[in-house]
Amino acid sequence: MVVAEEKDELKAKLKEIFGYGSFRGNQEIVIKNILSGRNTFVIMPTGAGKSLCYQLPAMMTEGLAIVISPLIALMKNQVDQLNAYGINARFLNSTLSKGEITKIRKDCISGKIKLLYVAPESLNKEENIEFLQKVNISFVAIDEAHCISEWGHDFRPEYRKIKTMIAQLGTMNVIALTATATPKVQLDIQKNLQMEEADVFISSFNRKNLYYEVRPKKETKKQLIRFLKEHKGKSGIIYCLSRKKVEEIAQLLNVNGFKAAPYHAGLDPDVRMKNQDDFLNEEVDIICATIAFGMGIDKPDVRFVVHYDVPKSLEGYYQETGRSGRDGLEGICLMFYSHNDLNKLEKFNKDKSVQERENARILLQEMEFYAESPVCRRKQLLHYFGEEYEGKNCGMCDNCTNPRERFEGSQFVKIAIEAVQQTNERFGLAHLVNVIRGIEDEYVKSYAHFDLPVYGKGDTEDADFWKSVIRQALIYQYLEKDIENIGVLKISQKGLAFLKKPHEVELARDHDFTTVAEDEESSERTPVNSKSYDEKLFEMLKTLRKKIAKEKDLPPYVIFQDPSLEEMATTYPTSKEEMASVNGVGMGKVNKFGKEFLELIQKYVDDNDIETAAEVVVKSSVNKSKIKIFIIQQIDRKVDLEEIAESKSLTFDELLTEMENICYSGTKLNVDYYIDEVLDESRQEEIYDYFLNSETDSMDDAMAELKGFSEDDVRLMRVKFLSEYAN
Repeated sequence: MVVAEEKDELKAKLKEIFGYGSFRGNQEIVIKNILSGRNTFVIMPTGAGKSLCYQLPAMMTEGLAIVISPLIALMKNQVDQLNAYGINARFLNSTLSKGEITKIRKDCISGKIKLLYVAPESLNKEENIEFLQKVNISFVAIDEAHCISEWGHDFRPEYRKIKTMIAQLGTMNVIALTATATPKVQLDIQKNLQMEEADVFISSFNRKNLYYEVRPKKETKKQLIRFLKEHKGKSGIIYCLSRKKVEEIAQLLNVNGFKAAPYHAGLDPDVRMKNQDDFLNEEVDIICATIAFGMGIDKPDVRFVVHYDVPKSLEGYYQETGRSGRDGLEGICLMFYSHNDLNKLEKFNKDKSVQERENARILLQEMEFYAESPVCRRKQLLHYFGEEYEGKNCGMCDNCTNPRERFEGSQFVKIAIEAVQQTNERFGLAHLVNVIRGIEDEYVKSYAHFDLPVYGKGDTEDADFWKSVIRQALIYQYLEKDIENIGVLKISQKGLAFLKKPHEVELARDHDFTTVAEDEESSERTPVNSKSYDEKLFEMLKTLRKKIAKEKDLPPYVIFQDPSLEEMATTYPTSKEEMASVNGVGMGKVNKFGKEFLELIQKYVDDNDIETAAEVVVKSSVNKSKIKIFIIQQIDRKVDLEEIAESKSLTFDELLTEMENICYSGTKLNVDYYIDEVLDESRQEEIYDYFLNSETDSMDDAMAELKGFSEDDVRLMRVKFLSEYAN
């Protein structure tokens, strides 16, 4: 390795290549360590400048630096950035053609390329090992090194083979880097890479500019839209549990006036790449992504990260939230939480081995504790990564800004410590709780723990209470985790001192998520509670509807139906976009009938000093779904309705329902070509006249009045009538 001789050369190179005047945090000391030829282990939170730690040394040493990375998205993103700095960097992964791979190999051998990003799967290929053996390699950097550990949040078996792969390339320095690693994971990484002697550099995990909040998963779509309207135009990421949910939420946001795109492993690579580039280039503001796939996007101005579903682990959560506010400015981290999500994640683990299942269960348990705990969230996160937050109130999490009920809990902490002591520091939380509460299960019996003095000492409190006490005893450092034996709790020096001389300890009550109603994810529309609307405004809207209907010589329901008026009287829409979001409206109807309604609502809001609740309107993406668009296109082409139904495996009744929904939301459907085939002109007129003079579009009323017609014929004519008069 060619090492820089002059002290100022590092900063000069930093300025020359990357344009920065100074290093941040541990960057300089890490880079000097790498340049001195030492194996180096770097633990640096997302946004702290981890990549620079190997990028700058790569430019200052002879040969090719290999960067092993699991994320295709991150590879492309970093290579694009390096190329913009004039650095010849390339990536080698499954997205490249044979011709592109051949050229990259040739350029590596000739020394033209300084940094080569490689997926571990690509590095494992024999032909790639053979070609890299011909290359002058300066060092190997292993990014996202936590993937090596099965205790990490994103374990990848192919990462376990990295040491063997590197050994085939010769003797060289190794740099392992990760943004998240608990003490247990740190140990695992070093053992697996056989770099126990490496110099370890741990930066603080405290991201001071991030605000952490957990909300109950109740009416989540409404909560999400409200939150996004408060941050309109800002850049953000929304994480979901499944690909289907990613697509659904991205579509929902677009319908509600946000610029959003989906991102997951199931998308066509070109689409995925375009969506990523659009996000980076600010063509879209919001990316919806799967938790499982992970997002390798290095974007400094992400203002919020929302977890629509609960992540699988605190490591994953910390890394994903860390993508917010990387520029040091505002970063909001919002998680929607429910027990139901934890149950879903546990089901995903059912096919894993017993050990993997147990590992995953403990990681989920930590996630549950974090969500429900009343303790400062910053304190909890830092504690999880082996760092202690000394402040009492961080002022930047919901538990600090809205503290829970507190109580004096020294007697409970004492019982918790005694339980650990009397069971010889060999057990985890669940067993300790059973001992304290006097629950005689098979483990209590087999270890004869019913004979312990502490057994049953806390039988007046429930299991959740004792779990909370033990968790808080951990956070306040009376207890500690056994790094070698995952899940096992031990007594700290502070805990032993407490047993000898107890003192007051302030504990807090957990959040209660047990009474939260789960989100009705299956429903396509967000129901409006008929009792919650503003009755006075509703009557005013009805009066206006009647007036307009009279002027236009139309039945009132043609203008807007009652459920739509109820929603307007709940959410007070004052713009065309907000009114178009009301179920059963759509922009077509707004343009045709909306002006006077908007004026009335605006005046009512102003007169009564109402803070509009338009943010709670969630326009269902149902009307913009693929099937709706397909039906509109097919009808425009005058395709037979039976054929349309058959092509989408719908019954004729289901097709009519879809067509009615399209019409109610303000889109015209010209079905004359079909109606003319099944109904003669006089029969059409009879049904048409009925709807023109009826006070309601109820099918029951229509069928009672219109004798000798089939329900399908009447519904078809109702679609024609609504298309011509209402839209």
